[in-house]
Amino acid sequence: MRIAVGSGNPVKRDATERVFDSAAVVAEPVSSGVSEQPTGHDETRTGAENRALACLDADAYDLGVGIEGGVARFAGRDDLFLVMWAAVTDGTRWGRGTGPSLRLPETIADRVDAGEELGPVMDDVLGTNDVAKKQGAAGAFTAGRLSRTDALESAVVSAAAPFLCDLYD
Repeated sequence: MRIAVGSGNPVKRDATERVFDSAAVVAEPVSSGVSEQPTGHDETRTGAENRALACLDADAYDLGVGIEGGVARFAGRDDLFLVMWAAVTDGTRWGRGTGPSLRLPETIADRVDAGEELGPVMDDVLGTNDVAKKQGAAGAFTAGRLSRTDALESAVVSAAAPFLCDLYD
């Protein structure tokens, strides 16, 4: 089975490989079709769906996987959260799922609310480069107890459920 994950980010490829460990997983950089910093669950989920479908358009893959990180608020709450959405499709069937949601520290949330992207803000705060290709914000917020790969894997396995279990047929 050939599976494409719609990103050139090695963390997203690794998370997908963990879920589909007997498949050939290929990184297929594609556009999300949403803003660089998706805001809200709808935009973040749409970015994941767009990436999954674009993978199938790129080559003859059996499954396309899209993963999108964003920021969102929950109804009735002022706190801003890091959220992760994943989508898996074979072109006909779809699976969608989320990973953990982590509340952003107030100082970081304020910068994101002011229009900055979370990745560069985290690089600035942590004094690093490309945190999104390493531990990610999830790793920083949990003192390394939950890596970005771990968090994204939970989103991918949730989205992959219809392809892993025959109860969805």
